[in-house]
Amino acid sequence: MKPHPLALAAAVAVWCSAAASALAATPAVQGPEAVQDWFNAGKSFIATSKHIEPIKTRAKNVILFVGDGMGISSVTGARILEGQLNGKPGEENRLSFETLPYVAFSKTYSWDQQTSDSAPTMSAIMTGYKTREGMLSVNHLTARGDCSAANLASTSVKTLLEKAADNGKATGVVSTARLTHATPAATYAHTPVRDWEADSNQPAGCEVKDIARQLLEVSPKVRNSLKVAMGGGRTYFLPKVKNGANFYDPEYPTQQGRRNDGRDLTQEWVTTRGTGAQFVWNKAQFDAIDPATTPYLLGLFEPSHMQYEADRTLDTAGEPSLTEMTDKAIKMLSRQPNGYFLHVEAGRVDHAHHAGNAKRALLDAIELSRAVKRAMEMTNEQDTLIIVTADHSHTFTIGGYPHRGNSITGLVREVPAIDGDPVKNAVDSNGLPYTTLAYANGPGYRVGGRPDLTGVDTNAISFLQEATVPLASETHAGEDVPIYARGPRAYLVHGSMEQNWIYHVMRHAFDF
Repeated sequence: MKPHPLALAAAVAVWCSAAASALAATPAVQGPEAVQDWFNAGKSFIATSKHIEPIKTRAKNVILFVGDGMGISSVTGARILEGQLNGKPGEENRLSFETLPYVAFSKTYSWDQQTSDSAPTMSAIMTGYKTREGMLSVNHLTARGDCSAANLASTSVKTLLEKAADNGKATGVVSTARLTHATPAATYAHTPVRDWEADSNQPAGCEVKDIARQLLEVSPKVRNSLKVAMGGGRTYFLPKVKNGANFYDPEYPTQQGRRNDGRDLTQEWVTTRGTGAQFVWNKAQFDAIDPATTPYLLGLFEPSHMQYEADRTLDTAGEPSLTEMTDKAIKMLSRQPNGYFLHVEAGRVDHAHHAGNAKRALLDAIELSRAVKRAMEMTNEQDTLIIVTADHSHTFTIGGYPHRGNSITGLVREVPAIDGDPVKNAVDSNGLPYTTLAYANGPGYRVGGRPDLTGVDTNAISFLQEATVPLASETHAGEDVPIYARGPRAYLVHGSMEQNWIYHVMRHAFDF
């Protein structure tokens, strides 16, 4: 039976009224931009880009920043988190290094790994050669675990830091990881096993010097050029026993040194570098260092890795931030008339990801951005090449359909289908909410199935994001990572690059 025309008209009127009301409702999610802002921003980008001119002269200085494990998703997450910490939606934010004019992708596989560890990846960046898993600044003909010093000498390949020293440049290494850890160690050490950080980590009778010892016993040219080395790893430089008594860390009196040879390499640094050389291990000592008068500085601020940026202010003895270490290193190196090479690593981005702890990882990536900003402010792009990259990525994902400005570390809350409706948690097939950030594997796996995260503070600093595959430590990922650059010959950074080509860009910028 057909509906009465008046009834049909009434129904249509009600529907139209409801639709009009919905259209007139204020959206629960709103960006801060006006309509024209998008177009104007695009015009501004083009106008600015037209003024970018490649700098073809050689570089006096090169600064290499490495966010260890800082893949694309880490950059995106850090960008949003920084913006949100500044009271913005976050998505429109840019980290300091995202403003650099030249960008490329780095292919991070090594000679024998599809998904690599930090040793061969950083070795590729520092030497121009891809090598084997777990090896530092040696070629791929090196035998795993080979303790022959002669064999190591035949397969070692020179690093950019060593070439810089040969060419009269000052050099420096800064990291929030142990200075003996893979990424910083690849700048100065050569070894078939990255874990040989102290002699106690090596087989008995091994001829190859441990990594901490290599930092002290570098070539005469490197010893003269290496003005500053700062990071963690203090106990790898300290003896287990000294003068017949157990020897303990100055900050943690229950932690013994790790060296079997009885050597205190921190004191050897001071005595072998000459008048004015300094060793510091806490914030007060660091602050007291005058970069204008200190010729050599060794800073070791923790027995192992330095604190995460989120926890740094809680450290009893205090320790400098990555930005503060970068600032002091540049001031020391800038005194050298022939220029310098400086490597700066945000090492704990990687460690937090391994722990399945996204917030700490992103906060350390934000601190790297601050350090890059400081370096940009302190240097002239006409004579200083700055490169920012990562050695590899992680299985870290940003997923779901969260609304604009949704807490990046929070639960996914979607744009309502009808304007005026409130936002609410998105749910999985079992009706359970889930977070925007997650890992493909790692310690965040929940035995027994997904938990109900309703009421859980996923923004808490120690919250572990969920993982699909249970592992004690989350793994690296194999996708490409970004490279950002500015300065002399930065235009050579472009397209899809093999990771070892980064070395060749820096070498060519220096005209070595």
